[in-house]
Amino acid sequence: MAKGNIGVTTENIFPVIKKFLYSDHEIFLREMVSNAVDATQKLKTLAEKGDFKGEIGDTNIRINLDKEAGTLTISDHGIGMTEEEIDRYINQIAFSGVTDFLEKYKDNANAIIGHFGLGFYSAFMVADKVDIITKSYKDGAQAVKWSCDGSPEYEIENTDKAERGSDIVLHISEDCKEFLEKEKISSLLNKYCKFMPVSIVLGKKQEWSKEESKMVDTDEDNIINNVEPLWTKTPSSLKDDDYKSFYRTLYPMQDEPLFWIHLNVDFPFHLTGVLYFPRIQSNIDLQRNKIQLYCNQVFVTDQVEGIVPDFLTLLHGVIDSPDIPLNVSRSYLQSDQNVKKIATYITKKVADRMNSIFKADRKDYEEKWDDLKVFINYGMLTDEAFYDRAKDFALFKDTEGKHFTYEEYKNLIKDQQTDKDGTLVYLYANDKDEQYSYIEAAKAKGYSVLMFDGQLDTPTVGLFEQKFEKSRFTRVDGDIIERLIPKDEAKKVELSADESANLSAIFNSQLPQMDKAHFNVEVGALGTDQMPAVFTQSEYMRRMKDMSKYQSGMAFYGQMPDTYTLVLNSENEIVKAVLADAKTSTDEQLKPILAEIRSLKAQEQVLENEQKDKKPEDISENDKKQLEDTRKNITEQEAKKDGVLTSYAAANDKVHQIIDLALLQNGMLKGAALDKFLKRSAELLK
Repeated sequence: MAKGNIGVTTENIFPVIKKFLYSDHEIFLREMVSNAVDATQKLKTLAEKGDFKGEIGDTNIRINLDKEAGTLTISDHGIGMTEEEIDRYINQIAFSGVTDFLEKYKDNANAIIGHFGLGFYSAFMVADKVDIITKSYKDGAQAVKWSCDGSPEYEIENTDKAERGSDIVLHISEDCKEFLEKEKISSLLNKYCKFMPVSIVLGKKQEWSKEESKMVDTDEDNIINNVEPLWTKTPSSLKDDDYKSFYRTLYPMQDEPLFWIHLNVDFPFHLTGVLYFPRIQSNIDLQRNKIQLYCNQVFVTDQVEGIVPDFLTLLHGVIDSPDIPLNVSRSYLQSDQNVKKIATYITKKVADRMNSIFKADRKDYEEKWDDLKVFINYGMLTDEAFYDRAKDFALFKDTEGKHFTYEEYKNLIKDQQTDKDGTLVYLYANDKDEQYSYIEAAKAKGYSVLMFDGQLDTPTVGLFEQKFEKSRFTRVDGDIIERLIPKDEAKKVELSADESANLSAIFNSQLPQMDKAHFNVEVGALGTDQMPAVFTQSEYMRRMKDMSKYQSGMAFYGQMPDTYTLVLNSENEIVKAVLADAKTSTDEQLKPILAEIRSLKAQEQVLENEQKDKKPEDISENDKKQLEDTRKNITEQEAKKDGVLTSYAAANDKVHQIIDLALLQNGMLKGAALDKFLKRSAELLK
């Protein structure tokens, strides 16, 4: 057996680090500034411990651009480095000075950012050459200059530098000249560094000069960051206006938030931040990726799905934690137990906050409910633990705008809306105007109707039916009112089978042909005071089609046609009149046809009785053909009968008017059909 060490050479690893470690080249500026912040924070820690007794003085980090020289320089007044430290922390890749420092000063260290010792090399993504001009804080330290052109070779020499600290000079590559533009650097500093804990200066503040008719530099430093952002302060020291002002800083073009949650936890992990509940305008997917993740006030990412539960990615705001596990380029999260703990904590904190707001000011909470509902529904659908927390402060709203907790609403409807089998029936509408007549019919029965017009109300219905004991949800136009909540046996239609069949045939022949729509006709006893006809739509199929919008595995339901049933009211005087008129108008034509049908059916019955106890092979071909011909003749006579009824219906304005009124009631009468209905209505009024 042979053993050995895998060889890793700088010639191989250096290009990998500088070209592929960081997915986005602009990250270099964050890394350079973070190193400068670390150097400054280390000096403050040394001073606090008494290991540095000199004057701290100006700690600002300065960014300087020289387009002529093609350089970008990041300067700090931190601890600096000796030649030995450069050899240890720069020349040895992935040997971070932070590791040594934190081990020694772990109880006192200010917010130190770096961990891996790789960030410095991101400079070579944009620079052909990098110089480090540095002087250690230590007494009698010699300033040194380190230079490297991106190859494994470097030069180091003594140099002159009056003050402690480091100047990192990047000689920008020809293909990266945009990083010498002040506007570009300003935007990157604003993105990655605007809340870093040490002041960062980019040039001077400007003001308008009347004499020169342009903006000119003043003597005041242009500090681009806020070293004490709102989330680092104690909630008791802040007012509502402070939170609103900070929200405008983060999201200048957004509406004012509904409310916010200030996060502050020290155990079992460190986490601070502020989460805002925005007003959701339309598509929830457009609202994602608004939470900014920071590590010691350094921007990491706005892709926080790993640390924030999925439904809370709709929130806006900031989370800052040094305990969040990042990859070596500090660009995204790594899976870790701490992440799960943080996600659980945030969920609990959000639920507790919403519950406290609900209890403290229910009226205000109800006024915000339409905006809050999407968060609550999304949370309950995706996180069962959140449902258990939210069910006490989640609300129902009825069509009259009144709000109820789930328990309150159950108590409100249980007497009137329990069916004959003991099931509690929740009625709902999703369009108050289009379903107005159905809502009014339900209210006339003493029923309450919920308003489910939110983005996630339809999938939430299924959740409620799972969670609520012996309950079901039905849209108010899902059936005729008597059958929505059946109390007794269904009322029987006082028509003969032939009369019902004829009535169905008359109306079925005149139903419109619509793309992705299928129509049936049914006769029912709806009451003398009800409309002559109504359309109903299968609750099951409609819900499946709605769910197909959210679950890709149900897409086939979305391709299926909408199924509508036209229920004719046999007790309505207009329908009765149509039936009576049809009998009078078609009686002579139908008599011989009906007589022939009766004769043929009698013959069919005789033949079937003769053959029913015989095996197929024992029935003669002649007998088989006789039965087949009889059935064929019945079909032909039935078609003749339907043809007579169709001809009658085609010329009957009342039939078309009844159908169009039902279509209009459901918002399905449009275009030429609507125009025809209006003209017919005008004629009928004459």
